[in-house]
Amino acid sequence: MEKDSKIYIAGHRGMVGSALARVLEKHGYTTIITRTSRELDLRNQQAVQQFFATEKPDYVFLAAAKVGGIMANNTYRAGFLYDNLMIQSNIIDAAYQAQVKKLLFLGSSCIYPKLAEQPLTEEALLTGPLEYTNEPYAIAKIAGIKLCDAYRSQYGCNFISVMPTNLYGPNDNYDLHNSHVLPALLRKMIEAKENNAGEVEIWGTGTPLREFLHVDDLAEACCFLMQHYNEAGQINIGCGADISIRDLALLIQKIVGFKGKLIFNSSKPDGTPRKLLDVSKINRLGWKAGIALEEGIRQVYDEISQKLPECMI
Repeated sequence: MEKDSKIYIAGHRGMVGSALARVLEKHGYTTIITRTSRELDLRNQQAVQQFFATEKPDYVFLAAAKVGGIMANNTYRAGFLYDNLMIQSNIIDAAYQAQVKKLLFLGSSCIYPKLAEQPLTEEALLTGPLEYTNEPYAIAKIAGIKLCDAYRSQYGCNFISVMPTNLYGPNDNYDLHNSHVLPALLRKMIEAKENNAGEVEIWGTGTPLREFLHVDDLAEACCFLMQHYNEAGQINIGCGADISIRDLALLIQKIVGFKGKLIFNSSKPDGTPRKLLDVSKINRLGWKAGIALEEGIRQVYDEISQKLPECMI
């Protein structure tokens, strides 16, 4: 990418898209194209085709998606599958039609089989059944990877796919009905502390292991890969270390300063037992995560503590 290249970020208001905008601006890229969902419905094929024909972006970061946690994924199964299939298919095809130089598609680590060998290598894709609770979202993301590869094979498009691990950071979602575990725990602990509550309930047993990456690290990795990676298939992005949900809860409890008890509700779903990405491929290319988990959570806590309660609406 040149500093004056026209760069379209699909989903610029989300956690990943906004991080991409911050990092691109920090590195001196001056022509960033964005549209809100009100300005451009990415599920509308004709509107997307018209947008690309008019704007003619050189590079595309496809970060737009319908996202959520276990409850949202399991409840709105049709919506997660349909919306994500439509969004990514429309953008990928329009990028081909507009002769975009390069597109980066953002997937999710949930594409890998529920019981795949850990850490999860890129080769584990499609080697076993998916976790049921987020299967529709995972299937949509797998379709996105395969669509990028198909356009590469049939038309010679330089479309790449990246698979980030669990993310956290600025502009995260704190809605307890559809947020992921880290922001949900932050919200619960903060509210419990403010209300002098004696306990906080946490879904599941606390035993599942999860990997967490600060979204600014992800954005840096995406910019790095846009410059240095041009292969088919997906490449993992993560920090290479995981933590149990119980230990994560204890860490957040310490950072927030909540003094009550943590109650683990084993009647609620745990999800995948473990999800750690093998990041040796991206590490060999020369990129590694730079923000430690405790440091990153403290940054997020300091930020949202200044904005309560509006950031948690």
